Amino acid sequence: METAMTPLEAALKTQYETDYLRWIETTLEKLRSRDYASVDWENLVEEIEDMGRSERRSLKSNLIVVLVHLLKWQFQIDRRSGSWEGSMIEHRRRIHQAIDDSPSLQPFLESIFDECYLQAVKQAKAETGLSSETFPHQCPYELVEVVGDEFLPD
Repeated sequence: METAMTPLEAALKTQYETDYLRWIETTLEKLRSRDYASVDWENLVEEIEDMGRSERRSLKSNLIVVLVHLLKWQFQIDRRSGSWEGSMIEHRRRIHQAIDDSPSLQPFLESIFDECYLQAVKQAKAETGLSSETFPHQCPYELVEVVGDEFLPD
């Protein structure tokens, strides 16, 4: 059975739904002034959970992009381009920044490596028109190479 919301809870919920930035500012004010009774805890907890998921999704996405470009680089030699290399530099930078900001993401990065490779093969197949048999079933690169600044497969 749900309990009725207090007027303050209703006002905060409305603010959360109608002006997200103002809700953040109000929540920060409440936390800084230690007015914990007025904090919209339900939405704050949800936002913190979402932040963690967002960091992991971003890391995974960046890793897939690098892997796709490495596969294209290796298996479409005649189509290599500076844009592929530039994209790898950018997404590797994002991976390094995420790990620098949150070192606890390193084990997550290691745990998703194989899964990301399989996703990268699907995407590389779609982008290149090459058959999936063109690409190795197991990732031919080490994680340290994939995120390394200089690595490009022959």
